[in-house]
Amino acid sequence: MTRAPANLLAVRRLLLDHLNRDPNRVRDEDLEPSEVGIVGDANHRGGYHCGSDRVVPNDYSVVESPRDRNGLTLDAAALDVGMFRVSADGSNHDLITFSTWCVAQCVANAPDTRDLREIIYSPDGKVVRRWDRLGRRTTGDRSHLWHTHFSFFRDSIKANRDQTPLFRRYLSTIGLLKQEEPDMTPEEHNWLQTVYRNLTVLDGRNPVGQIYTRMAMGEDHTDPKFRVSHPTLRSLGSQLTALQTALDALSKKDFTDEQAIIAGVLAGLTPEQIAAAIPPTVAQQVVEELGRRLAA
Repeated sequence: MTRAPANLLAVRRLLLDHLNRDPNRVRDEDLEPSEVGIVGDANHRGGYHCGSDRVVPNDYSVVESPRDRNGLTLDAAALDVGMFRVSADGSNHDLITFSTWCVAQCVANAPDTRDLREIIYSPDGKVVRRWDRLGRRTTGDRSHLWHTHFSFFRDSIKANRDQTPLFRRYLSTIGLLKQEEPDMTPEEHNWLQTVYRNLTVLDGRNPVGQIYTRMAMGEDHTDPKFRVSHPTLRSLGSQLTALQTALDALSKKDFTDEQAIIAGVLAGLTPEQIAAAIPPTVAQQVVEELGRRLAA
């Protein structure tokens, strides 16, 4: 017998908790329990509302994707959401705005939508549209003017993967669900776990991390007299200190050799050019100095 899986029951409970504002009476404004369905009625055959006991030959909910073929069980893999109207944070929200928001997230390929196969909905209460991840269909029957259908790939239902993040994010976005921190997708959670695990392995407080620390310091041996041939953190630190000392010394030196510069300039001039460059007031002094040097 087709059954309602736990992960879709969790989505149903979440939506009713926040969109059935007055659970003690039936109101048009509220999302009532009878308006949120998972398993098709007894006469329903074929499609995502049916498990393996009710699928039909060449059922599109099974044959069009390996995710569905490999995930087929007695579990239904669909959720219908009916009409509601709610106000939050000064804005009004209803089935149309809810459906179009969800479709926009699917079009953007948000991580928490990737188990959704299709959404059949009305963007205006007049026409029916279908977002199909596989691109097979674009519309549906007119019953979707007053309810929105969500199909989930069957392998995600079989794996009991949490399907509430998308709907929690919607409720948080419109202000009905206050969260202390943003929802984390399964992919993000696994990524953070991997980072944490890798950092913990290299932590100096961890036995494995202590080994890596000793190796980096050049202590990857049991003989204290042994010296490794490869650079270590200790040897690299000493080299950097010596380099910094040398650079400091060089920065304080005067590399200008005036005598060498003057000799270089004079070597490139003729006697006439040198004489022409000497001011008249200094020429007599130069002659006397040269005479003195020649006499010596």
